[in-house]
Amino acid sequence: MSQPNKAPTLLHLYTEDTREAASLLKNAVPLMVQHNIPPNPVHYALWYTYSKGKEPDLNRRLDRIVADFDSFPSEAAIKLFRDYIIRGELEEARAGQQQVIELVDDLEGDLSQSLSGSRHYQSSLDQGLAALQEPIIDDLPHLLNDLQQSTQQMQDQQEKFLYRLQAAQSEIQHLRGQLERAHLAATLDSLTHVFNRHAFTRLLQQALNSDREGLALIMLDIDHFKHFNDQYGHPLGDRVLRHVGQLLRDLLPPRATAARYGGEEFCVILRDCPEATQARAFAEQLRQKIQALRVKVRRTDEVLDSITASLGFALAEPHDSLESLITRADDALYQAKRNGRNRTQPEISEPVLSA
Repeated sequence: MSQPNKAPTLLHLYTEDTREAASLLKNAVPLMVQHNIPPNPVHYALWYTYSKGKEPDLNRRLDRIVADFDSFPSEAAIKLFRDYIIRGELEEARAGQQQVIELVDDLEGDLSQSLSGSRHYQSSLDQGLAALQEPIIDDLPHLLNDLQQSTQQMQDQQEKFLYRLQAAQSEIQHLRGQLERAHLAATLDSLTHVFNRHAFTRLLQQALNSDREGLALIMLDIDHFKHFNDQYGHPLGDRVLRHVGQLLRDLLPPRATAARYGGEEFCVILRDCPEATQARAFAEQLRQKIQALRVKVRRTDEVLDSITASLGFALAEPHDSLESLITRADDALYQAKRNGRNRTQPEISEPVLSA
């Protein structure tokens, strides 16, 4: 089976470095504000691509929509997103689907041929056995020759079918690898190799639906990350994010999940965590590991700076929705920031009066 030409992926569509990407986004945001377009990932992607100017047909369609409508219809945004932003992924998925269909069709044809050959061989055997039971056989050599030919034909057909099964197994392994890579690309953050935000919300909702008892959510934000990027550059900032992602993967307890929520913010879904002390202990361990990271001059090993993070956490309650649990953990995170950063803050369940 011939392999289809691989469609360009999102990484091929967006090859610009971080500084160029930031500049394009600065051009995209005013356009969205000008046309009262709600800030969400689909709209950001469309107007970011608009600012690049490399999809003239998309630009014409966007110009026409904002000219014809006072608002930006969500159904139009989704269609443009599918047609221009994720078309490579959709084409790759369709190509994989077509490969599976062709593979199943081939196997069905081979199996049908093998069954037909088996029936023909069984018929030849029945006729030969019936002839051998006759008291007088007029042409024994001819009968034995027919049986020999039928046996050889059946053997050849079975060998061909076994060979096709082995080839199909190889194709199945290839397709499985493609599906696994596509699944990872759809769920993992490409920079930090933890789950992305979309996968995080799905996994957290599943956790809330299945068994929320002992479920905790930790939100983490790297302190002063914008200042860090401005001072040392975005490539070094990306290295910090990768290190934090690695720490999360190394420290995660069983049945826990880590994700990049956005920018320099991460989150951890903890299971088997019925007490706040357990969530705090893990969050503190993570905070201390991040605090131990150092920014050094590669040639001299001189320490230039250290990294810190603020963390907030909340335990799931019986009435919690996805949004309420995230909000409570996020509120705790921002309380940690207000209290001086580089600290772990549990959720504040009740208002506190201070003198």
